[in-house]
Amino acid sequence: MWLWALLPVCLAVFGTVGIWTVFAVAVSNGSVNLTAGVPYISECGAYPPQSCLFSQICSICSVLALWIVVIRFQQVRDCGDHGKANAASIVLGFISSVGISIIGNFQQSILQDIHLLGAFLAFFLGLAYFWVQLFLTYRAAPSQDRCWVGPARAVGCILCTVLVIAMIALHNTVSPSAAAVCEWALVMCIFCLFGLFAAEFRHIDGHHLIVQKAAGGSDRSAASVEINPYVMNTIS
Repeated sequence: MWLWALLPVCLAVFGTVGIWTVFAVAVSNGSVNLTAGVPYISECGAYPPQSCLFSQICSICSVLALWIVVIRFQQVRDCGDHGKANAASIVLGFISSVGISIIGNFQQSILQDIHLLGAFLAFFLGLAYFWVQLFLTYRAAPSQDRCWVGPARAVGCILCTVLVIAMIALHNTVSPSAAAVCEWALVMCIFCLFGLFAAEFRHIDGHHLIVQKAAGGSDRSAASVEINPYVMNTIS
């Protein structure tokens, strides 16, 4: 069902438009000064009114990212992969999604230490999540999209890794503006990596509802309900 493919696309589009809107508002009201250099994303969203918008954008992106992480985990599991890599992916994805929420709700101008913790969770563990997804791209059942999704995901992961290293190196030198450029490029690449899930989510077919009575229970025992909304089409 192609409608599932809209979920990662919505995250990529909404997140991209959202943070550039925050940037535009910050520039228009003078919260950031472009003549002094390119600001970090967090600097653009540090002060009201754009801080309120930044908080909402990060919160929504966090929920959408977590939703995608859970669907992808179930999709890979339905393909027969119950390995540690898939389990690690949902843990990394969950923590990095929480990190996105922390970034938006604990602004740099108020609680910098917590804000930096959220940035670490979102960027570093998020990057680890996508490297695991690259591994699972070739571990899960073959699909007709693997021939281009795999290389595209590999390029995105490599580019994100390079940008993270460059951002850290430039931030610790005399080039904070260049580090900020790396951060903006990094976030755009992460949104593109999320958008790539659309190629795999379009194969999700529907949902099954299974109701079972708890084993060994009495007549009063509650029934257990298992919902599996992520059944994949068979790809030849």
